[in-house]
Amino acid sequence: IEDEMARTQKNKATNAHLGGLKAKLAKLKADLLNQSSGTKGAGDGFDVSKSGDCRVGLVGFPSVGKSTLLNTLTNTFSAVASYEFTTLTCIPGVITYKGARIQLLDLPGIIEGASKGKGRGR
Repeated sequence: IEDEMARTQKNKATNAHLGGLKAKLAKLKADLLNQSSGTKGAGDGFDVSKSGDCRVGLVGFPSVGKSTLLNTLTNTFSAVASYEFTTLTCIPGVITYKGARIQLLDLPGIIEGASKGKGRGR
């Protein structure tokens, strides 16, 4: 693509063609960067829309009170039970502190070996 751009004369008639080549080149470079910087074996993650001024994730082991804390601080319902892995997805809630709206995210419990499928009753 760079060779073709170098060979092409620059004038009104070729501006659109050169623009298309520049776009292709930029896309290929971006794809190359994304491939090299991507994490190996990364999960899908959680898609939670942002609300408030900042976000705080409640991260910890299963059954330590993350959902109870979220329920107490916000008016959000996050299921609480006597067994591990009650929270399977991200549950958002919002609190107000000194005029700032803070979004709290109740995340599933983390355990060693979760990337290999341990947890969630497996």
